[in-house]
Parts: sequence; structure tokens; C-alpha cells
Amino acid sequence: MRIAVTGSIATDHLMTFPGRFADQLVADQLHTVSLSFLVDALDVRRGGVGANISFGMGQLGTRPVLVGAAGSDFGEYRDWLDRHGVDTASVRIAETLHTARFVCTTDADHNQIGSFYTGAMSEARLIELKTVADRVGGLDLVLIGADDPEAMMRHTEECRTREIPFAADFSQQIARMEGSEIRNLLDGATYLFSNEYEKGLIESKTGWTDAEILSKVGHRVTTLGSRGVRIESAGQDPIEVGVPEEEAKVEPTGVGDAFRAGFLSGLAWGVSHERAAQVGCMLATLVIETVGTQEYELQRSNFMDRFTKAYGHEAASEVQAHLA
Repeated sequence: MRIAVTGSIATDHLMTFPGRFADQLVADQLHTVSLSFLVDALDVRRGGVGANISFGMGQLGTRPVLVGAAGSDFGEYRDWLDRHGVDTASVRIAETLHTARFVCTTDADHNQIGSFYTGAMSEARLIELKTVADRVGGLDLVLIGADDPEAMMRHTEECRTREIPFAADFSQQIARMEGSEIRNLLDGATYLFSNEYEKGLIESKTGWTDAEILSKVGHRVTTLGSRGVRIESAGQDPIEVGVPEEEAKVEPTGVGDAFRAGFLSGLAWGVSHERAAQVGCMLATLVIETVGTQEYELQRSNFMDRFTKAYGHEAASEVQAHLA
């Protein structure tokens, strides 16, 4: 099964200020703020939902096709993804723009001042999925993740026109989308991904009930945080999968992306939705135990030992054959 993952490609520049922002603000001068903070640390991390999901799938050996836009500074990041099993040949490189970037400073009270530079991500709308499909010999599923909004619309319409199954995954773009845009992006999706809060927001913005949304998609996959995940399909009993025991809870950023990577890899292997969700939950657990969205290491034996402990020998035997 050939899966393409569309979505943002970005780098995060995270800095730490040892003081408090509040101590630097003058109450009667807030209309003319001019501040500079001397920071103690700079941590540069690879990110972007499209790249994060693709990295996880590459770790599981399913060779995803990453579809997105990056800048001329993408070279080192591309090499990293290539080394970790991601097909990056369909990434569009902008000639004059840098790769999207999030720059954030956090103070001692965990307050943050940040900026997001869209950069090359705006050119994702220029990518045609037919070109991608022709290059790899066809696509069986396209995940349409958070990206340039116009790119998300174009990819969705092209999937419908060319009858390519697609998965809708709006994540952080829900906040800026109108109800009509969300209705258009999810209607006819084979899978609809969201977390529990986003699920309620989708229903509120579209004006559709849970049952109405379920009638418009093949399967609704809702992550529930520490309670795991629920998979709903019209006319079938929901499937609920719990999460494995964590060795540590270090940092949650990228956990949802890792779940999607594991779930999509399960689909590529042809296992059941329950098994795919179990793989997703196991991979997400590795991410929450690590600082950074692509800094975890998947060691097959350790992965399977923990998977077996969480889900049993029967489940493990099905997954083991694909991981080996």
C-alpha cells in the first residue's frame, strides 16, 4: 500500500530565558514595547506535521511519500529524512523562501513569546498529486495534514476528482478554518483524524452532529490522550485501544503525529484497525518519553517487548512479521 503524507515541513528554534517576561514590561509603556532577551539555550529541532508523520512511518519501514514545500535550506533536513526511510523526492523546493520556522522563547514561568514564519509552506498549493502518483506508480491513500490552507483544499479536491482515498487531518488549522471549509475537507474522507477537543470543535463549526459526520466519512479516529484512541465506523461497534505503560513522561509535542504514523503503517501492512491503533499508541509512547518530535529511536526488540506486554502475544505475532 503506497501512502503519501501531505503537510507542513518546518524547523523549531526554541530558546530559554532565565528570567520573567513580566519583570521586563512597564505597565504604562505597553503601546511601545522594545525588548531584547539574552537567552541561555537554543534548541533547533526538526518538525512540521507532514515530516513528523513521515519520519515515524519511515522508522516502521513503510517508506511514505512526503508531499510538501520547503526552502533551499532544506538540504540537511532532507538527508535526515532520506536516511530514516522517507521518500522526499516530491518535496517542492522554493527558490526564494526559507523552510517554515517556529521561533519561540520561554521564560522561567513557562510563558512564551513566539513567531511562526510560513515561508516556503505557502508554495505547497502548487503541488499536483497526479505528478506524485505518476512518479511512484499510483497512490492508495493520501493523508491531508495541516499545511497551507489552499494546499489542503487543492489536495482534497484532487483526491476526489481522481478517486484517490484520503484521510482528513486538520489539527492546528481548525482554529482558522470556517465551518464551510471544514465540511468540504472532511466530506468523503476514508479516515477523519482528530483529538477529543478537535472533535467537538469540528462538530461546533460544521453544525453537523457526531452521527452526521460519521455518515460522511468512512472511519472516525479520535485520540483520547492518556485514555488511548477510539475508532468509529457507521453501523459498527466502536473500537477502543488503550496506551502502553510509559517509562517517563518527558514532552508531549509530536505524540499525535506519531500515533498517525503508526496507524497509517498498520494500514500499509494490511492489519486490522485495532492492530493499527495499537501500533500507533506504542509509537506515540516512545515520543512522549523523548524531547523532540523526531529524536526517538525505534529499537525493534524493545518495541516488540513493550508491545507484547501492552497488547498480548496474539497482537504481537501479527505485528512482528511486518516489523522484522
